[in-house]
Amino acid sequence: MSNNAAIVEISQAASQFTSSIVLQADNKYIDVKSILGLFTTLVGGHSYELHVHGPDAEEAKAKMSEVFAKHNLDIKIVSE
Repeated sequence: MSNNAAIVEISQAASQFTSSIVLQADNKYIDVKSILGLFTTLVGGHSYELHVHGPDAEEAKAKMSEVFAKHNLDIKIVSE
C-alpha cells in the first residue's frame, strides 16, 4: 500500500502528541513522526504493533488507532 495520504496523515496525527509513538513491523522499529521511516515501512499485508509511551499516551493511542483504521491498516496497540 504505499499510500502517501495515509503516511502524511499518520505522521501529522502522531506529531500532535509529546508521547513517543513507535511502529514495530517485523523487527524494525520506526518513529511514526518520521515520514521517511513510514514510507519504507508501511507496505500492505503486514500487521503492525504500536508502542506509545508518554504523558498523553491514552489520547495518542485513541487517535492513532482511529487514523490507522481509517486507512485499513492492521494495527495492534501494545500496552506495556
